[in-house]
Amino acid sequence: MKNVKLGLKENWLQFSILVIVNAFVGGMVGLERTIFPKFAEIEFGVSSKTAILSFIIAFGITKAITNYFTGKLANKFGRKNLLLLGWLFAIPIPFILINATSWNWVIFANILLGINQGLTWSSTVVMKIDLVGEKDRGLAMGINEFAGYFAVGVVAFLTGVIAQKYGVTPYPFYLGIGISIIGLLLTLFFVRDTRKFVDKEQKTTETDKLENVFLETSFKDKTLSSITQAGLVNNLNDGMIWGLLPILLLSLNYNEKNIGIIAAIYPAVWGIGQLFTGKMADIYSKKGMLFWGMLLQGLAILLIPFFTSFYQLAIIASILGLGTALVYPTFLSAIADATRPRQRAESIGVFRLWRDLGYAIGAIVSGIIADLFGVQYAVLTIGVITILSSLLIKFRMPND
Repeated sequence: MKNVKLGLKENWLQFSILVIVNAFVGGMVGLERTIFPKFAEIEFGVSSKTAILSFIIAFGITKAITNYFTGKLANKFGRKNLLLLGWLFAIPIPFILINATSWNWVIFANILLGINQGLTWSSTVVMKIDLVGEKDRGLAMGINEFAGYFAVGVVAFLTGVIAQKYGVTPYPFYLGIGISIIGLLLTLFFVRDTRKFVDKEQKTTETDKLENVFLETSFKDKTLSSITQAGLVNNLNDGMIWGLLPILLLSLNYNEKNIGIIAAIYPAVWGIGQLFTGKMADIYSKKGMLFWGMLLQGLAILLIPFFTSFYQLAIIASILGLGTALVYPTFLSAIADATRPRQRAESIGVFRLWRDLGYAIGAIVSGIIADLFGVQYAVLTIGVITILSSLLIKFRMPND
């Protein structure tokens, strides 16, 4: 225990390895960002908005539940073991998508993707927080989320380019084969478990113990529950963007390459922005960053139905990415600040349970509204919900 030192500089090598691993984690999600609506229609004849979004619903629910159990079991089984298990679930995914004979196989692949993402992303988040201690927590989360979401954007762009040149299947999914195998090997040979860092920090913490981690994080604690509802709404609007933005762009006669560029701008700005906003969360008010980030997201979403040119939509995607960058590392840093080290993994797991249920809720709500009233009304509804979430942060969350 004497050799264990908390801090980003002190653990830079292991931290860097985890950043690289999380880039591969994000790459697995990027496979689907651009091409899935056209993949669904061309390969399986699925054209209903709700049916197309069923893959996001399957992904969101599975990832949410896996997040919870990853946090719950992290202290018992070890972070590295759960990370390895997550990569094992990733390997079959591209093969299933390449060889799928019905839409049900696609949904099954997304269930596996949800398990993969819940195990791997949750583990890398908790491990980085374990390593760096309190001082650099926001910066650590900014770097972590940058790596993951920038990779989402890069792979989303690459799949769009590959699909434009070679078709929506099988070539774009070959990327997934490489990503999953490299991620597994990196974890197996280079990642070390971080439970001993938790024991070190636990000895000096002054944070009060939570009586019931699930109830406090979800509903009772004003800080934790305010953050949790905003996380849910953030991914609710991300689920809508993931599923409906490509459909909206197809209706405007955009080709796969341009859809890929616009679909990639949002997670790329979101990712790069977190290199700066993560450090800001160590310096400035977390409540203020969460309020302005959610408000900016809501306003950007409300603008989408009113503009049609490539450059206008690219700017809106950038604003949306900036708003998300303000909140994403701040969520995790604020949750970590408000919990004891040995309860941290479970509290983050509960937060990520609700946050990623937002994918499913967003896909269901926006899919139904899009089928009944049109895509534009679905987008506007999600924008209003996002602004209401920002107001809940402003008026319920205590000042920090």
